[in-house]
Amino acid sequence: MVLPERVTPALLNWLGGTRFQTLVVVHVNHANELDTPARDALQALRGSGALLLNQAVLLAGVNDSVEALEQLGRALIAAGVLPYYLHQLDPVQGAAHFAVSDARARELITRLQAQCSGYLIPRLVREIPGDPGKTPL
Repeated sequence: MVLPERVTPALLNWLGGTRFQTLVVVHVNHANELDTPARDALQALRGSGALLLNQAVLLAGVNDSVEALEQLGRALIAAGVLPYYLHQLDPVQGAAHFAVSDARARELITRLQAQCSGYLIPRLVREIPGDPGKTPL
């Protein structure tokens, strides 16, 4: 959602011109990222016939609370995007201060499930290099 202006008429025509169901996965980590230009771009993508899914990364101090995750889920749904994945942070240099433990991540999802409808609950996953897909936690 960093560059919503990349959703151009040419892109929308291309997405809408296929005989296949188009899925677009966006990356939004916090509800505050969904400003007017971002919401307008998402609306345009939906207007092309695309189904929109979100993947977020769980980040300490950014979205590692039930409140932040619920606000993100509700903002996504309001913008026509289904919360799909919540990734554990990849162990990359310089980002360790954003890491959230697996136990804390599971606790957040459990608490979110207790107070929200199922469609607001993303799948908690980790990417493991060499594995063919996401690994559920």
